[in-house]
Amino acid sequence: MSAHPETPAARPLGGAAAGLALVLVAVLVGVAAQRVSQGAPVPAAASAVAPTGHTTTVEVVADGMRFHPDRIDVPPGDRLVIELTNRDHRRHDLVLDSGAKTPPIARGGTVRLDAGVVGTEIQGWCSLPGHRQAGMTLRIVPTGSAPAGPAAAGHPTDAHAPAAPHLDAMADPGDGFVARDAVAPATPPGRLHRRELHVKEIQREVAPGVRQRLWTFDGTVPGPVLRGRVGDTFEITLVNDGTVDHGIDFHAGAVAPDEVMRPIDPGQRLTYRFTATRAGIWMYHCSTMPMLHHIGNGMYGAVIIDPPDLPRVDREYVLVQSELYLGPDGEPGDLAKMQAERPDAVVFNGYVAQYAHRPLPARAGERVRVWLLDAGPNRDSSFHVVGTQFDTVYREGRWENRPADPGGAQVLGLGPAAGGFVEMVFPEPGHYPFVSHVMVDAERGARGIFEVR
Repeated sequence: MSAHPETPAARPLGGAAAGLALVLVAVLVGVAAQRVSQGAPVPAAASAVAPTGHTTTVEVVADGMRFHPDRIDVPPGDRLVIELTNRDHRRHDLVLDSGAKTPPIARGGTVRLDAGVVGTEIQGWCSLPGHRQAGMTLRIVPTGSAPAGPAAAGHPTDAHAPAAPHLDAMADPGDGFVARDAVAPATPPGRLHRRELHVKEIQREVAPGVRQRLWTFDGTVPGPVLRGRVGDTFEITLVNDGTVDHGIDFHAGAVAPDEVMRPIDPGQRLTYRFTATRAGIWMYHCSTMPMLHHIGNGMYGAVIIDPPDLPRVDREYVLVQSELYLGPDGEPGDLAKMQAERPDAVVFNGYVAQYAHRPLPARAGERVRVWLLDAGPNRDSSFHVVGTQFDTVYREGRWENRPADPGGAQVLGLGPAAGGFVEMVFPEPGHYPFVSHVMVDAERGARGIFEVR
């Protein structure tokens, strides 16, 4: 394994290994509170309060997706100046609901923010996507104020948020709709596979009439399907063409995450090299916190590592199951819905029920293999094809059924980030629906059709 960052960046001890934890150990930085007489004009008060003519200066550190301290007590009427230092390995800013804000600052940077004269409680947060919802908030409290309620404590509510668009899982996408090509790529020759993956932020339709702003690998959701064999080496260079920091984690490789999985800022690139030692269909995804938001907003894909002596089949498809958590039309997905596990739809290959309207073709008597990855981030998958049975099941690197066995299987059950494949032979022409056999999910769009001639 090797990592070759082409844009140098300083790293804290532990790197992205620490960043992969949802909650990090907080190191509280002391508050330097000093009251200094000022002759300069004092900014306008947030509420009617008599200015004291003094300034309270407080040092705040951004680290581990938290502000330390996350509560600042200020004598009423004092002017507050915040000295914000970023010790995290991703960019952060600080926005106050009074209107004051800092620019985004990189690791090691420090900025001063004049919060004005404090006369009432002020809420602050990091405005980078998902950071506020993940808990990166602070409160500025006049000394002697009563405890704040949940909204005032920095937990954003959706009372005034724009509504998500209506999604009709049964709607027809129209004559011009082109479904994602589900045909599995051929196993490439050679033992070294080099590729660049570009982070791209795109606005794309995810259901008829419903558009979302997605974070993607190479402009597609899921990202490109990569393929190889046991023993092959992959050298993947991630190029961040987006506006926020992103990283990547390949489950198909076993490497220390410190460098290769670290987030990189817009304009940076980082090379991730691993050798595939075990077979299966493996997930890759953005590893930047809050990881739930990045995966839930489109940053995932599949790597197929063929089992040794994988038999030839007549047709081979790849389906990646995932969930949609709609934000306002044309905006990124809603992190609060992701945290509450309330998807608007469950889909195959990024679009609601696309293969119900554009069926996958096959012929009677052909052997068909379907690779399936459950990218989640929350829902299980129970893949079932109506009207046929699976004589072959390969789940998480292990053969469970083969054609010569007397038994068969009716579903391939997978948890989030798990994968495998099934094989079947369609007995006669007809339409064979396939679903994620969790009925509420099937009704929300996790369905399609094999059209057999």
